[in-house]
Amino acid sequence: MGGRSVPRTVKKSNAEVPRQADCKEKMSSTSSLANLACRVEEWIEDLSLSCPPSGVSDADFNDVALELFRRQSESNPALAQLLRFWRVESSALTAWNEIPCVPTAAFKEMDMTTLEAGDRTRVFFSSGTTQQERGRHFHHAQSIALYERSLKQWLRQHCWPAGGREAMTCVSLTPPPSCVPHSSLVHMIEVGAGTASPSELRFCGELGPDDGWRLNEGLLRSQIEAAVEKEGPVCLFGTAFNFVQLLDTLSAWGETWSLPGKSRIMETGGYKGRTRELRKTELYEQMEDRLGIEREWMISEYGMSELSSQAYDGVVGSADPDLDQRVFHFPEWVRVRVVSPETLEEVGVGETGLLQVFDLANIWSALAIQTEDLAVRCPQGFSLKGRASFAEPKGCSLLPEA
Repeated sequence: MGGRSVPRTVKKSNAEVPRQADCKEKMSSTSSLANLACRVEEWIEDLSLSCPPSGVSDADFNDVALELFRRQSESNPALAQLLRFWRVESSALTAWNEIPCVPTAAFKEMDMTTLEAGDRTRVFFSSGTTQQERGRHFHHAQSIALYERSLKQWLRQHCWPAGGREAMTCVSLTPPPSCVPHSSLVHMIEVGAGTASPSELRFCGELGPDDGWRLNEGLLRSQIEAAVEKEGPVCLFGTAFNFVQLLDTLSAWGETWSLPGKSRIMETGGYKGRTRELRKTELYEQMEDRLGIEREWMISEYGMSELSSQAYDGVVGSADPDLDQRVFHFPEWVRVRVVSPETLEEVGVGETGLLQVFDLANIWSALAIQTEDLAVRCPQGFSLKGRASFAEPKGCSLLPEA
């Protein structure tokens, strides 16, 4: 998988990412944030060149995580403030799982970034209504370039297992980036769909009068009809609520679609406390019946605006049809813990707790994130159980019904 070479430089967002040779030379000197980013880029490139990838050892992950945390504690004023409150000395830590996690609420209340105000050229907002304070994840050219390299490689492994060589029509049920420029989800879809070549990407969502997301039904129909006429596979991207909207639209039309073979679905999240909700098994059953896509060709993605990497619960074409058996996996430069809400100690395998994510691609913000999501610890990953009861309704799927 992922046999295509990744260019040595990336020019997304007018950024040039240092070459690996430069990275290795710099890593021998004092490790700045940019130099640590080079190390993560090496791991990302290994994912594209190795089959199977050689992986990131626990020792290497530990070394980079501790060094990155020390650097962030020195150059991220908001993180330094939290560490003083928690009475944590970064130099005293000896293992990555000792790093204290920044709660997602901190991204709402503080500028959780190492970047100076003038260097913040891009910001992703967490999802929410206009009545809610929204988290902010600031980026600059190099952090966006790293984010894009991270998402491309891992998405390619899960959504384009044939290497993206099939001619394919990609349809997003979300609004286009021009309407929602601060959505990390929409940016991920735009960049990720470009890894399928040749491909066409069409956004068939729009903003309603209240800025909630809704389907542009006429545009969606025309795009699907054109794709079916080409007889090539279709990839549908959208939140769980987007797909509920699609199912409701097909029901109102009295239609059932039969999309071409090898068509696939990437569904990007739950309902986050909204009123129109389907259990995941029911949603996937209805999508299978109404769209003609087998469940093995549907996968779920887990991501957050506060992170720079995503997790998937399967590979299209071979995903487990038993949804209860699916497990989410992050790439090698990420580790997770599932902890007790009371003690923050890691729970046992098969037990439920709060999900913590340690994302080394979060170079210029905070690498350790305390989510508000409940998860079950699995031997090789985690499964999701929904939001913690104390959490605000939040997430990409809130927007369509805002």
